[in-house]
Amino acid sequence: MPNLCVYDSRSLQCKSPFGALATGEEAVFRIYLPILRQLHSPSLLLYRADEWENPQAIPMELEGSDGVSDIFRCAFRADAPQLYFYRFRVLGAQKELYVSRDQDGFGRLTLEAGEMWQLTVYDHGLHTPDFLKTGVMYQIFPDRFFASGKPKQGVPSDRWIHPDWNGMPAYLPNEKGEVTNSDYFGGDLAGITEKLPYLHALGVTVLYLNPIFEAHSNHRYNTADYQKIDPLLGSEEDFRELCAKGREWGIRIIIDGVFNHTGSDSVYFNKNKRYGEGGAYNDPNSPYRSWYEFTDYPNYRSWWGFETLPNLNESDPGYSDFICGEDGVLQKWLKAGLSGWRLDVADELPDAFLDRIRQSVKAADPQAAIIGEVWEDASTKVSYGVRRRYLLGSQLDSVMNYPFKDAILNYIRYGDSNRLYTTVMDILEHYPKPVLDVLMNSLSTHDVERALTALAGEPVGQNGREWQAAHHHLTPEQYAKGKKLLKLASLIQYTLPGIPCLYYGDEAGLYGYKDPFNRTCYPWGREDRELLDWFTRLGQLRARYPQLSSGGFRAVLFGLETVAFERDCGEWRMYIAVNRTEQPVRLMLPAAFARGADYLLGGLQEDGCLPAYGYAVVLQAAK
Repeated sequence: MPNLCVYDSRSLQCKSPFGALATGEEAVFRIYLPILRQLHSPSLLLYRADEWENPQAIPMELEGSDGVSDIFRCAFRADAPQLYFYRFRVLGAQKELYVSRDQDGFGRLTLEAGEMWQLTVYDHGLHTPDFLKTGVMYQIFPDRFFASGKPKQGVPSDRWIHPDWNGMPAYLPNEKGEVTNSDYFGGDLAGITEKLPYLHALGVTVLYLNPIFEAHSNHRYNTADYQKIDPLLGSEEDFRELCAKGREWGIRIIIDGVFNHTGSDSVYFNKNKRYGEGGAYNDPNSPYRSWYEFTDYPNYRSWWGFETLPNLNESDPGYSDFICGEDGVLQKWLKAGLSGWRLDVADELPDAFLDRIRQSVKAADPQAAIIGEVWEDASTKVSYGVRRRYLLGSQLDSVMNYPFKDAILNYIRYGDSNRLYTTVMDILEHYPKPVLDVLMNSLSTHDVERALTALAGEPVGQNGREWQAAHHHLTPEQYAKGKKLLKLASLIQYTLPGIPCLYYGDEAGLYGYKDPFNRTCYPWGREDRELLDWFTRLGQLRARYPQLSSGGFRAVLFGLETVAFERDCGEWRMYIAVNRTEQPVRLMLPAAFARGADYLLGGLQEDGCLPAYGYAVVLQAAK
């Protein structure tokens, strides 16, 4: 007898409700045991994460039979946030059997206790910011977006400004073999303010800015002064004006918070004595000395061994108060108009510090956002031997959704539909609903290749900067194909749950490998108008149908050539399909969309085929 599926965690017949569970909410589990196998006395085995010895066993009762299977049922409710894993145990005629998770996520009978499903239980009081639940996010690397030409005060004399806005960033080491990131193009906050009408036309409702505090590199992840805007970017007044004018255009501002390390060249560490004779490195009595981890002076711990990035001790009361205290760094900038923080390397911030960050931010503004840089499934992440609780209700509102990025680009370029389906469904199943509604869904960021290059360029592999520079420019053929593929990838990105995040310049045709090639300047006056029009239309789609952030999702078709899915948003349903190949593909619309539906984007040919590299977005009002 074939080993049939007896449980599907994604079917409401087997588990209701779908996905993560709020505290106090009841989940009902059902398994369908073949009558001919004479199985009985099933129980749900529920394990607290990392406590694998003594599961909670919940007996299941016979609920009925459909003539083929006996249906067993049990219910579970949790009163405290907790990550669980579960499987089922049943008794056979002579032996104990299990219902375990197979590689496709289905439950099958096994002789040994096999893989388990995940159940996330989060605090029912978790509320995520409403402003993240509509529109589009737009990420800006501040030095490279737009230069206003506004005069600046107090810019250090050791900075080199490129004379050519359209030039290549410096990528080779200096004569000492060091990569200093000390070349600048002069983009500034006033320049961003000047371009708010452009961003509004793209449908942008949230701006995420890479670091803007004083720091002595163009990326500014080596903070020199948390209390001061970098002088090349402008002043605190410029920042306040950006926040205020942004709100007039319906655009909120989020900035990078780099709280795991500072620069060695900073007010606090001051290794280079730029800021006088004091600082933790030079003065044993410095008020900042306990902020850092000196192993044996002058040796100290640094981020991933980079001596220019000394680690901070987040458990130090003085440092924690400085960042999280009343009127500390977090609250100072929120009161200046900021709407949220993106936390750099969230994996390296201790739980107690993340708890306090949330307390401080929400005390200043309950609607302010806290987004973590987490590259994997954040609901089950283990970092430095600790199971993290980012999404259980006391830390993050959202994370950078790299799993979606990787799966979408991999599918559009290579056709791995199973990975895309599994990734999407795993995230939807594991993350709390309030988090799903505000997931930050990117295709490009400052840390990875731009989407055009990832889709059409030669794979970067382990090749270094010289290879990347030599292969930076796409051929006309690569670029033309990349544009077609980018449209498909971005359509999926813009129509999945969460908020799409557009990396500056992707809409204008920018491409490039990793840092610094993914950080070239926005090509004002040289934009790809076709792509710009496409992303404008996607932004209009998000503006017209804001429920795309939070509506239901149903997979329809995940195949080598075509992916199709539905979004159920109550008053209306939307059907999205893309054809990633250069050949037309026949597509059968679901019955609900076959008649009386509106094509919002793209469409089918007269023969019922989706064109080569084609797409369709179909709207059907609920009846």
